[in-house]
Amino acid sequence: MAKVKSRVPRGFTRYYALNIINEKPSTGNELIKEAEKRSDGEWSPSPGLIYPLLGRLLRDGLINEGSEGRFVITEKGVKALEDHAKVQDQLERQIDLITRLGLSVYTKGKILAEESIDRITELTTIVKDRVASGSSEIQERFNENYREFLISELEKLEAHESASDVE
Repeated sequence: MAKVKSRVPRGFTRYYALNIINEKPSTGNELIKEAEKRSDGEWSPSPGLIYPLLGRLLRDGLINEGSEGRFVITEKGVKALEDHAKVQDQLERQIDLITRLGLSVYTKGKILAEESIDRITELTTIVKDRVASGSSEIQERFNENYREFLISELEKLEAHESASDVE
């Protein structure tokens, strides 16, 4: 069986790690081994992915380091998992509805991408309004970062559409 060469979706590993730690306190090495076990050896996150991730989860207050180097989830981490589950459930219901309507995989992806962009735009507007009340330097940095982000997202959509056109 060939190992998965492509990256897992962005953000997946964060919630995967939180979920495993929620099930039982775990070390970084145990997280890696559990991923290998659950994927039948097809996915093995590298220590270079897991350990910095654990550092960010600690920094964000989603986990704490417990005994014997095992990490334990905090109340804030449990809440983050619950929020993620709500979003995932909504996405699965949308995919199910689109499937029952008989739309193609391409159309499903396009609809979900458009909705994601709408949500990002809405959130960005809120953030931009908050930044607007700050200094002009902060506003300029935000605008530049936002411009780069939008260009990157458009390039991804164009690449996806080009790949779909070839099929």
